[in-house]
Amino acid sequence: QVDLDHDRVMLVGLQTDNIRPCQLDTFLQELQRLVETAGGDVLETLSQRRSRPHPQTVVGAGKVQEIALTAQTIGANLVVFDRDLSPAQVRNLETSIGVRVVDRTEVILDIFAQRAKTGAGKLQVELAQLEYQLPRLTGRGKAMSRLGGGIGTRGPGETKLETERRSIQRRISRLQQEVNQLQAHRARLRQQRQQQDVASVAVVGYTNAGKSTLLNALTDAEIYAADQLFATLDPTTRRLTVLEAESQTPHSFVLTDTVGFIHELPSSLMDAFRATLEEVVEADALLHVVDLSHPAWQGQIRAVMGILSEMPITPGPILL
Repeated sequence: QVDLDHDRVMLVGLQTDNIRPCQLDTFLQELQRLVETAGGDVLETLSQRRSRPHPQTVVGAGKVQEIALTAQTIGANLVVFDRDLSPAQVRNLETSIGVRVVDRTEVILDIFAQRAKTGAGKLQVELAQLEYQLPRLTGRGKAMSRLGGGIGTRGPGETKLETERRSIQRRISRLQQEVNQLQAHRARLRQQRQQQDVASVAVVGYTNAGKSTLLNALTDAEIYAADQLFATLDPTTRRLTVLEAESQTPHSFVLTDTVGFIHELPSSLMDAFRATLEEVVEADALLHVVDLSHPAWQGQIRAVMGILSEMPITPGPILL
C-alpha cells in the first residue's frame, strides 16, 4: 500500500549513559507526536543502548543494518532520529539505509513552516530553516557536487555549492535585519502599553500544555487551539479586566500567548524567534501553565525553567 500524501516514518532512539529508560520512552513518544503533527505516519520504533553516540552513524553498525532491513520490510520512506545529527552523520546514514534521514530539529522546523501564517512568523521560520541548512549543503546529490577533475573542469569556475552558500548567507543577513526591525516594532507597541500603565503577563509553558485554550477561556479570544504540538506560533495579546474582590475596582492588564517550549529547543529557533521570545522577557510577570495529566509533567517544568534561565534578561516573577 503506497500512500504518497503521508511520510511512512520509522523512529530511532539512542539511550546513552545520561538517559534513563523511562526518559527515552518519553522522548520517543514526544517525537512520535511531533512526526504525527508534521503529517507523517509512525510505523515502527527502534532504540539502542550505547555509552555514547557513534561519531559516524550515531548507532552501531549492526543497528544501522537492522534499521535498513526494517525500513525495507515495512516500506518506510523516512527515518527520524530523536537527536540532532551532524551533516556527515546524515550522509553516512542515508548511504547505508537507502532512505531519507532527518533529525528532531528538522521535524520541528517543518511543523513551524506549516504553522506560520503571519508575515512575522514566516520570516522567523525562514531564518531558522536557512541557519539550519547552511552547514548541511555539502553533498546533497549530484547537483551540489564539487567540480570533478579532468578535461574541461579545470579553471576559474565557481561551484554551484559555493554560489548557493553565498546566496543563502546574503538571504540570512537580510532576514536578520528584518527580524531586528520586527523587534523594534514590537518594542514600540510595548512602550505604548507601558505608558498607559497596563501590566503585561506572558503565558508560558511546554508545548501543548493548554496555553491558548486558557487564554481563549479568560479573554474570549479566538486563537487557534488544538491538541497538537506547536499549534501557536505567533504571540497574541488580549486585554483582560478583573474586579478586585474587596473594593470591586476593575483592574486591566494584557495577557500574551507565546510559542510553546520543548526540551532541547534548537538554538537556531531561539535565535530566529528572538522577536517572539522578547514578549516573555519584557513581560511584568509570567504565568507558567503545566498539564498535570501528562506523565512527564515534572520534566516539562524543568525544560521550561531551563529555557527561561537561558534568556538574556531574567524574566519577571513566575506564577506556576
